Amino acid sequence: MQEFFYDEVAQKWLLSHQKGGLLDTFFYTGIKKVIIVFGVFILFLYLYSFKDSVNTLKEYRIGLLIVWLSMVMIPLIIGGLKSVSNVPCPCDFEHFGGEYPYIRVLDVMPKEIVKKFKCYPAGHASGGFALMSLFFLFKEQKKRFIALGIAVAIGWSMGVYKMLIGDHYMSHTVITMMLSWVSVLIIRKTMQRHSFTN
Repeated sequence: MQEFFYDEVAQKWLLSHQKGGLLDTFFYTGIKKVIIVFGVFILFLYLYSFKDSVNTLKEYRIGLLIVWLSMVMIPLIIGGLKSVSNVPCPCDFEHFGGEYPYIRVLDVMPKEIVKKFKCYPAGHASGGFALMSLFFLFKEQKKRFIALGIAVAIGWSMGVYKMLIGDHYMSHTVITMMLSWVSVLIIRKTMQRHSFTN
């Protein structure tokens, strides 16, 4: 799959990451800032729901907490895995213009390679996939699946951008999406078992 995103003749990726550029603003720095602001807003709504005069938000309290915890925990979990997985990015490999031989996720790193890699799973997309927790915020099934669809689209737009600049394989993004959803389910189960919302 990654072959489609790399031009061997020109020896460059389909897209180049330029800080401050339009694509960087839209798919990288900009979207990260929007997600952070959204997370702060969710936390505000959760805390505001404890005000006696507010009745509307009370029924959404557990959902708000699930969303906020997911937005905090999932990037931390994926970031932690990235820091210990020691897996190179596609752009690091000789085949794609890098300087290292092809190394898979479970391969033993050759002793002569001292550099520590942090490319697996896909950390950037984890912020978008954490929004899958919005599924548990809404009561109506239709709204739940709309929210889930939007979250998956955001996560994949972030993941595909990183694939197009040579930072990730598709498998990196798939694993991130799966780990994010499992994390959301664990957070939800934990919130249901303990009285954190009363």
